[in-house]
Amino acid sequence: MPDLTQFALYAAAALVLAVTPGPGIFYVAARTLAGGRAEGVASSIGTGVGGLVHVLAGSLGVSAIVLASAELFTALKLLGAAYLVWLGLRTFRSARREASTPLDGARPAPAIGPKRAFREGVLVEALNPKTAAFFLAFVPQFLDPTEGHVALQFVVLGFVSVALNTLADIAVAFAASGIRDSASARPALVRRLREASGAAMVALGIGLAFAKRPAA
Repeated sequence: MPDLTQFALYAAAALVLAVTPGPGIFYVAARTLAGGRAEGVASSIGTGVGGLVHVLAGSLGVSAIVLASAELFTALKLLGAAYLVWLGLRTFRSARREASTPLDGARPAPAIGPKRAFREGVLVEALNPKTAAFFLAFVPQFLDPTEGHVALQFVVLGFVSVALNTLADIAVAFAASGIRDSASARPALVRRLREASGAAMVALGIGLAFAKRPAA
């Protein structure tokens, strides 16, 4: 394992990356605005599990194989992009549809339940090849081959990054929940925020579709 200074540097860099907006954060925000804090936290845990899929795959060399194959990388990339775009469009259209129907007071946005939010969170992160590329490009810089158990070192450092990502997503869920509660008397504001989250997911999906395979 890296020494304390190297580990602190790794943790700081991983924290910066954790709070950088990405598919997971936008999905968590959209899910919280639509279904409340419970769904937001469930989706945060889901994105964490999806991240662990990449960590374990990377430690076993599976991610390296996928990234080395243009066909496999393209298939995973397009699948992940299509899923993000679908989620974004669903979020955007749902917000618009509710705005076009008469409201009896402040009708809450439809919820999908924590279990489904968790499953979708797993898929959002697991189908993102950029996450695999990140772990394979970033984590190895902090491994110490002289200490042995390189795969275990990879898993431990990857778990630290995933934990920080999950904590950042949970913080977003709590923040979005607070916005949702305080704006309950202003449904138009919640609708605009949900539309913005949906549009951001669509944009990220389109960007992912055009992502290039990392050079060998």
